Amino acid sequence: MKFHITIFLSILTVLTSCNGQSSYQKGNSDQFLKGDTVKELGSNIMVVYQDKKNIYWFGSWETGVYRYDGTKLINYTTKHGLPNNRVDEIQQDESGNIYFASFYPKPTIVKFDGNTFTTLAPIPSNDWQLTSIDLWFKHTYDLENYVYRYDGKTLHKLQLPEPPNLPNPFGVYSIYKDIKGNIWFGTNPVGVCRYDGKSFDWITEEDVTEFRNEGANGVRSITEDKNGDFWFNTENRYSIYDNITLKSNKFYTRHESIGSLDGIKNSNLDEYLSTVRDDNDNLWFVTYLDGVWKYDGANVIHYPVQDNSKNITLFSIYKDNKGHLWLGTHENGAFKFDGKTFNRFAL
Repeated sequence: MKFHITIFLSILTVLTSCNGQSSYQKGNSDQFLKGDTVKELGSNIMVVYQDKKNIYWFGSWETGVYRYDGTKLINYTTKHGLPNNRVDEIQQDESGNIYFASFYPKPTIVKFDGNTFTTLAPIPSNDWQLTSIDLWFKHTYDLENYVYRYDGKTLHKLQLPEPPNLPNPFGVYSIYKDIKGNIWFGTNPVGVCRYDGKSFDWITEEDVTEFRNEGANGVRSITEDKNGDFWFNTENRYSIYDNITLKSNKFYTRHESIGSLDGIKNSNLDEYLSTVRDDNDNLWFVTYLDGVWKYDGANVIHYPVQDNSKNITLFSIYKDNKGHLWLGTHENGAFKFDGKTFNRFAL
């Protein structure tokens, strides 16, 4: 009899464990950690993310994170387990876990399995690798040259090498994985670094970091266009080569870019905060106070983003799973593009 009871309890334990692990992947909202049901997003929605189950997550700088399944809007804050009500970045791993990163007052990366928030402890490391399952997180506010690589078990705290002949401390403002699997790090104030799994290559041109009036905005955005050229938030675009084949011994060439296409030298378009490539290969650029600009490879179209006829401060642009475009803003919630204009998101 004891033998049968033992088997029964073992089976029950396995079933309970499996159900607990798969609660997120089933997409059953009733099995999620209960948060506060709200009727609208907070005002400072900085980042938008859609997961593999098409659930939207909105990260704010003051009121935690919001989960929207198409019906209910749930708000999670420190009272539900978040260590910080500021969320600067959102990612997802292959198992469906969601990660929330906050970079102020100190870097904090949190794993959410649908029921529990777990703060990951960074381990100082020199284990530089490139794998398809790794998640990369930036280290923005302190000029310490650090990035984080999470392999599913360990959060590696890695220090980027300084660029040649430019031994300055720097912060990492953006991270981008290109179509070839290389990782790019946008910094402030020393340019852009590419890691291909073996070596580090730098673009340290002064214009990359937009030095103006003795200050720099930093490389806050990196993307590729349909031709494979790279766009940083500068006046130039860059053709990148795997091997150094140019007489200058550089792995890139620089071309005049979108900064001059609006016809205004040193305009707001010259320094954009965020960019994305849509499903039709158009590039979309978000400026701080001058709306959104679309570039189709030949022409530039301007889309003002306003509230009560006044331009609002923008932060990020995001393309969701169906190709829809979203904006994160400093004071006006989230906006969604309807094909003609960007409108404030509301339930």
